[in-house]
Amino acid sequence: MERAKRVHAESRRAFGLPVSPPSAPAGVRCILCSWECLIAEDEWGYCGLRTVRNGRLTHLAGTPQGGILHWYRDPLPTNCVADWVCSGTHRLGRHNLAVFYASCTLNCLFCQNWEFRDISPSRCYRLTAAQLADAANEDTYCVCFFGGDPASQMPHALAAAEYLKRRNVVVCWETAGTSNPKLLDHAVQLSFETGGCVKFDLKAYSEALHVVLTGGSNRRTLDNFVRAAQRAQQRPNPPLVVASTLLVPGYVGADEVGPIARFIADLNPQIPYALLGFAPHFYMADLPRTSVRHAQEAEAAARDAGLVNVAIGNRHLLFDDRDA
Repeated sequence: MERAKRVHAESRRAFGLPVSPPSAPAGVRCILCSWECLIAEDEWGYCGLRTVRNGRLTHLAGTPQGGILHWYRDPLPTNCVADWVCSGTHRLGRHNLAVFYASCTLNCLFCQNWEFRDISPSRCYRLTAAQLADAANEDTYCVCFFGGDPASQMPHALAAAEYLKRRNVVVCWETAGTSNPKLLDHAVQLSFETGGCVKFDLKAYSEALHVVLTGGSNRRTLDNFVRAAQRAQQRPNPPLVVASTLLVPGYVGADEVGPIARFIADLNPQIPYALLGFAPHFYMADLPRTSVRHAQEAEAAARDAGLVNVAIGNRHLLFDDRDA
């Protein structure tokens, strides 16, 4: 654990991010995510987007007035975590509005999209929620808010999603689930109303392993997943909640997938669960890719735990070690 803390600190200093969440006793509390930073004057919150000026919490980005992000049109069907169960798979000729938020509430050492850390929040262009919604056109079937993680800019994402709902766009999310529960409930409701889904990235079940890999606890993630799963019982098709886990070699295998799957199955064994192949990235660039055997053992563990809708994603990343 001490070694992991040192590596997390090094990886955050390299990009000018706070090494740890501020906890000033007399600081101003930010409640957007599970860290609930207590920020002192001129100090920065863990996500690097919020500070305190003249005793007031100041948002550099992430409000309806401005978000740090980029977007693109992704033709359907696309490489979605929920591609085998979502309605967008069958909408040939239309596209997903992919919204990538350039900030995050965790610090995953294996991050597959770590490049957002190179973006300077103080110098980059911001889009209002209305401007982002205007990117949708008659061929836009769905929107997916991801990143980074939308949790760090959730007020902006929710405002944009409200605009897009009025245009009959299906609203989806891909998140580690660290948001304030009330904000996540709002996100779930938008997906419920529009026919979209909330894709939870359940990185680990063990809290200690989650801290080692991401720098933060998974308690809020698991609590929010329970809330969303209860709501999902009211709309089984298309599924409202989808779970996924990245199969990180040496860290996340069948022995970790089993407890995650049992946690999901105890809530609802029909919840779709995607097991994703890993490609070496960021501070874990020296690891191998996920093997076929690794993925198959994890899939078997998920099914043995009681889940009935399990898929292996990112198969193109797997290497075949079955004959080794």
